[in-house]
Amino acid sequence: MLTLVVGCGYTGAGGGSSGPNTLDVLMVNNPQMIELRRLTADHFTRETGIEVNFTVLPENDVRDRISQDFANQAGQYDIATISNYEVPIYAKNQWLRPLDDYVANDSPFDQKDILPPLTTSLTAEDGKLYAQPFYGESSFLMYRKDVFAARGLTMPRKPTWRQVADLAAKADSVRDGRRGICLRGLPGWGELVAPLTTVVNTMGGTWFDQDWKPQLTSPEFTRATTFYVDLVRAHGQAGAAQSGYAECLNNLMQGKTAIWYDATAAAGSLEAENSPVKGKIGYAPAPVDRTKSSGWLYTWAWGMQKASQNPGNAWKFISWASSKKYEELVGTEIGWANVPAGKRASTYRNPAYLRDAAAFAAVTQSAIEGADPKNPGTQPRPAPGIQFVGIPEFTDLGTKVSQEISAAIAGRQSVGAALRSSQKLAENVAEEYRK
Repeated sequence: MLTLVVGCGYTGAGGGSSGPNTLDVLMVNNPQMIELRRLTADHFTRETGIEVNFTVLPENDVRDRISQDFANQAGQYDIATISNYEVPIYAKNQWLRPLDDYVANDSPFDQKDILPPLTTSLTAEDGKLYAQPFYGESSFLMYRKDVFAARGLTMPRKPTWRQVADLAAKADSVRDGRRGICLRGLPGWGELVAPLTTVVNTMGGTWFDQDWKPQLTSPEFTRATTFYVDLVRAHGQAGAAQSGYAECLNNLMQGKTAIWYDATAAAGSLEAENSPVKGKIGYAPAPVDRTKSSGWLYTWAWGMQKASQNPGNAWKFISWASSKKYEELVGTEIGWANVPAGKRASTYRNPAYLRDAAAFAAVTQSAIEGADPKNPGTQPRPAPGIQFVGIPEFTDLGTKVSQEISAAIAGRQSVGAALRSSQKLAENVAEEYRK
């Protein structure tokens, strides 16, 4: 869920300069977005005459900037990258412009081709669609096939967490400088909390029950968190409490870990032409315990600010950036493994894409299509979300809880102490909702 940090900055005026043929776009600085910025002038602008000014920021910074501008309806930016976490919240606050009419008048866009879980996650309670996905992701296991072969290990077709823990122990090698598994331990609601919550879900836990009673000290939540912390402490990477998506990706690419559980979007980097592990990685579904599946659902999507003075041109950009045509452009100019995939069914029927993404395409598509944000666990819950709770307070709550659990990973406190503190934090949030 957390994107790779690459060189950031902006082009153009940085917002607020929109004229009839100019758009201001605020977006996260992940690799796919940087590629989009590079391709826009020579393709979108040349075809439409619409110039695009990009402001590109790291994830935490871009979220802050977006929330400020959209909340104030300042209109500084016409379009911003938002996720399926923000869409229902922003839509309820009337910060976004519905896209249904634009979709209805743009048959080449082909809304039916967008994978249903993504359309659903970007549709608010009023039944209107408020964003279009740039790419979609779930989560799955990535593992070194050569290490498994050398150790005589076999990854099950549908692994359980207990099986993964056993495999991690057997793949551990102090002599080779390789740890069995890499799991996020870096604090942050989009870092540690994302994979941990999927473990909580499949082991029968939840952050809140349907009556808004916090469940962080329940037997199920405790079991899942203890399992996660024990696994990463016993067989995880060095400095796990400060390791997130980027660190685990680097560890797998550098041969420092045998197994990694994280975002399906990572496969594009692992299978890129210049990757040292291209062709060496196996992919398997997210591990389960008590549920049939446990992968998360996330998308970076294009949302149009309601205050935009250029909604027609804004839609033209959104339609282009999320189109089949744009995927073809990336595939031919940069490489098919780099395509911002995970959003369209047609991508997974494209022979060129399947040739380069054969190792992970089917597992990714299955994970996204199997994700159910409304029922991700074993019991009813009061708000949607798989790896997050779909309420505005979760950004703060999830981050604070992650700090407690990261401290347990670092050995500074017990899991029990971390969860007792977390339960109190969750109670403060739940009290308002029970009222």
